[in-house]
Amino acid sequence: MLCFSHRARVAPVYAPVPQEYIMVPAADNPAPLSVTRAFVVQLRADAAVEQGALAGRVEHVVSGQATDFESLETLLAFMAWVLRAERKRSAEP
Repeated sequence: MLCFSHRARVAPVYAPVPQEYIMVPAADNPAPLSVTRAFVVQLRADAAVEQGALAGRVEHVVSGQATDFESLETLLAFMAWVLRAERKRSAEP
């Protein structure tokens, strides 16, 4: 099932990102990034990430499969389930 929402277009606002939040892969171990392993995670406004209370929605970019999650465990379980299915699908002749 696909769900679409209409949103007004807003010009992006660019703000400097503090150095401690910039993620750079280690130069000695540059792991390739695959689109088949890409997910979009949207956290609810009331998610208390600092306390480990995650809740929101996750979507697999390639397949479009999505679900709501209420914890880190359910988020990771969905990701593992999707990646297993993708691995099986890619192994089929």
